[in-house]
Amino acid sequence: MINWTELGEWTTAFMVVVSGALAGHYAAEGMSAVQWAGAVCAVLGSVTLAVGVRVWPSPRKAKAQGQRARD
Repeated sequence: MINWTELGEWTTAFMVVVSGALAGHYAAEGMSAVQWAGAVCAVLGSVTLAVGVRVWPSPRKAKAQGQRARD
């Protein structure tokens, strides 16, 4: 059974692939500078979200780390 963490990781990975593929497709057709900037922002945004989903600690881990810091 898939849990929410795995779903988030797979979804963000899919977003990275799709945004990169769309940017590459439209780049091959020819884009203006503004369109290039938008494509770069879309790809970097999806990569940032994917990294954030994988790095962000779960509430249980964060609580355990907070208790360890106080001891």
